Amino acid sequence: MDDSVDRHIARWRGKAPFDERVEAIATRMQFLVKYFAQAKDHALAAVGLQDYEYETLHRLGSRGEGGRVAPSELAAELKVSPAGMTGRLDTLERAGFVRRIRSEEDRRRVDVELTDEGRTLWLKAMELRGEVEDEMIGVLGPDDQDTLAALLKRMLLHMETRERS
Repeated sequence: MDDSVDRHIARWRGKAPFDERVEAIATRMQFLVKYFAQAKDHALAAVGLQDYEYETLHRLGSRGEGGRVAPSELAAELKVSPAGMTGRLDTLERAGFVRRIRSEEDRRRVDVELTDEGRTLWLKAMELRGEVEDEMIGVLGPDDQDTLAALLKRMLLHMETRERS
């Protein structure tokens, strides 16, 4: 059975110089990334979150229950300016999803943590995303999933190593 990439390659065959195998892999990966992005967008819309709000809650959620972090550390992880981080946290705090608290180690410092409401919302978005991701990847059996994960890791490590050089 042909997919949209097979048809794409057939249309371009003989008209442009490209390796059909590489084109097929790269184009399928691009299309799948779009499907993952759409799944994320739908999950966020379903729970009423913007992408930047989700990403901020996600970073906080990864620290576990009661995990606290300095806004400057969060800004560095998310690659946003300190002023941008302040705006994000102001919005999330007004919505009741995060709270700012004095650091236990240094009373001059303020840390940020998820509220119960923020954690619940973040977990719901994760669940909705996971359902679609599981459906997409679930067409492959466990052995194929392991093989795909290993191949993608090899490709990513190559590019990450190249980037550092």
